Amino acid sequence: MLHRILWIPAAILFLPLLHAPELLSQTREPVQSVEESVFGSLVKSDQPGFAVLMRYNGRNILTRTEGVRDLHSKAKIDARTNFRLASFTKQFTAMAIMLLVHDRKLRYDQTLAELFPDFPAYGKSITVRNLLNHTSGLPDYEDLMDAVEKRKGPLWSAEKQIQDEEVLKLLKQEEHGKFAPGTSWSYSNSGYVVLGIIVAKASGKSYGEFLQQRIFAPLKMNHTVVFQKGKNEIAHRAYGHSKEKELFKETDQSSTSATLGDGAIYSNLENLAKWDDALRNHTLLGEKEFQPTLTPVKLNDGSEPRWPLEPNDDNLHPGKPVSYGFGWFLDPFESVPGASYARHARMWHTGTTMGFRTVIERFTEGDGLTVIILCNRTDLDPEKLALQIASYYPPLK
Repeated sequence: MLHRILWIPAAILFLPLLHAPELLSQTREPVQSVEESVFGSLVKSDQPGFAVLMRYNGRNILTRTEGVRDLHSKAKIDARTNFRLASFTKQFTAMAIMLLVHDRKLRYDQTLAELFPDFPAYGKSITVRNLLNHTSGLPDYEDLMDAVEKRKGPLWSAEKQIQDEEVLKLLKQEEHGKFAPGTSWSYSNSGYVVLGIIVAKASGKSYGEFLQQRIFAPLKMNHTVVFQKGKNEIAHRAYGHSKEKELFKETDQSSTSATLGDGAIYSNLENLAKWDDALRNHTLLGEKEFQPTLTPVKLNDGSEPRWPLEPNDDNLHPGKPVSYGFGWFLDPFESVPGASYARHARMWHTGTTMGFRTVIERFTEGDGLTVIILCNRTDLDPEKLALQIASYYPPLK
């Protein structure tokens, strides 16, 4: 499965860490101690690994890289190594949509029927806003792929990957969504694939060209790319791996690795530090225009959304409340489980795809703390690691 999210209950994460030393000491020694306690024995030097960046008030306060980019060259991972971001991509897709709204080339209340006149009737009430905050009810395109392949046999593979337009075609063949737009919440890769298509349609450029011109180039994110197999290359590329027993196998591409808006971006620590600065300084959009990103969605009746009741790979907390804006989860973080006074505002997102696990955690109170972890192996849990290292930080204790 592709671009899956990962959520770890906070109560599980911090029991062994509550009495850990503070991170920001006047000396380097305690910082090294913290690094070793969290990251010291995770990977061997000749294995796929990870890259970690911790920032405070726009300054890098911790950078750590371990392991190799691939098992062939054995090139070491460093701060310029490019990892597949998977669903971490969604925040860039959301920013692209917001820039097009700023340009008055798009509206949040535009419907799929307006944007795609041949879209079936159920698209008449699905808006761009619904797509951004996962209240559209669009069917899951991977479920639609499975249904088609059960009837017709194998159609897609790592060599013959499904493309954005094929996803849109599958959605157009349906007669209804999973629920009426705005009446429920369900994490939707389909919605973000469609948003990527909308970026291209509204801008007159490809999704990759628009992001390059309006996001990556202005921020000097010179090594961040929307990857399209056979069309472009990735410098200093990490390849994805999965662990089978005690051995690692390269598992870099799947039948769904070619879709764009839901998970196609590759980037590295150096470039993502520039992204973090841009978000902090409102470089691309003013604070008011950016506010919808930080506004948790409410359902049509004004109620708080919840994860669907039926468990699946994209529904890890059935029936529990969820807070989501435009391309970001907004659930607060409890540094001490059960302590309501210690709920820290944050914006965050994980990424999970074949061979890769990623996370960005941005704590938005005060001067701000950001933790980014990129892994090119699937047996590590970057969200857990990010929250562990964040829990050492004094304001979060």
